[in-house]
Amino acid sequence: MASNSLTKYAHLVLFLLHVLSSANSASVPAIYAFGDSLADVGNNDYLKLSVLKADFPHNGVDYPGGKATGRFSNGKNSADFLADKVGVPTSPPYLSIPSNSNRTQAFLSGVSFASGGAGVLDSTNSGQCLTFNKQIDYFTTVYTELVQELGSAQAQDHLSKSIFSFIIGSNDILSYIRSSDGMTPQQLVDSMITTLRGQLKTIYNLGARKFAFVGTGPIGCCPSLRRKNGSDSCNSLANSISLLYAQGSASLLKDMQSELSGFNYSFFNSTITLLQYLQDPSNYGFTEVKAACCGLGNLNAKVACLPVSKLCQKRSDFVFWDLFHPTEKTAGLLADTIFDGSSPFVYPINVKQLSNL
Repeated sequence: MASNSLTKYAHLVLFLLHVLSSANSASVPAIYAFGDSLADVGNNDYLKLSVLKADFPHNGVDYPGGKATGRFSNGKNSADFLADKVGVPTSPPYLSIPSNSNRTQAFLSGVSFASGGAGVLDSTNSGQCLTFNKQIDYFTTVYTELVQELGSAQAQDHLSKSIFSFIIGSNDILSYIRSSDGMTPQQLVDSMITTLRGQLKTIYNLGARKFAFVGTGPIGCCPSLRRKNGSDSCNSLANSISLLYAQGSASLLKDMQSELSGFNYSFFNSTITLLQYLQDPSNYGFTEVKAACCGLGNLNAKVACLPVSKLCQKRSDFVFWDLFHPTEKTAGLLADTIFDGSSPFVYPINVKQLSNL
């Protein structure tokens, strides 16, 4: 009994030291990241049966060390840049944290649950990723362990000051484009928003108060869907669904703020932001907006980014890294707007303002 009390005291001291050090460097102690491959920093590397991985070249060619890290990018992704902006380290993959260790300090510093292939719906890429609901299950474990070690009040205080980021929904739309299963686009989005409401409410009930939500980009303009269109033009159906989802998720967040005490959010409309890069590339330093930097075939989009694929020499010229994902440069520009942009790109507040609440 005495030993247990000493252990709890030690972890309380650890927590207080963490809070003090965080206060000196940032107003936000940690980021808890949920989402798909746009935010995955390595969770899928630990999924033995998944083929949705980026643990091989040419991925990571521009990341420090020049090796693949599980990021679907030539370098850093939006999760890295957002952490840099907020002033905290990139949250490590949940699956990289040993289960047999004392994980309190790791959990206090932020955790990434994001997984390549994940969607709002459990049916999206089932068996190949950590579904959004599975990510929430893992966060429930984090919450439980923090409460056990720190007590409910201290755990709640920490989580209420942290940023909870979400980049999710693209894979549901891509799955629909491949096979609509008889649903209309509106029925798909309605199903996604209904599911998302319950998921975000669960995370709120576990202590989250600051939500940074990234809407899906103009998915129809990614190299893969351009190539399948045959004319290299954007897929209008995919883009229209993405806009519907943006409208639905932004409306959902607004409703939740009016319903839930202490709930605050920042919504990033990545569709209209990324379309600016595609429509006026020279203004942002891009010269190639259609083709992937890494791949093979028309638009480098017939074959995915593999070790045998063609790799562009000047990655900063390209908006897209591979079939679906942005280059490091694009991710950095998007994160700039997420952090300190303004309406209509990010609203009602940006992440910098959210951090300071």
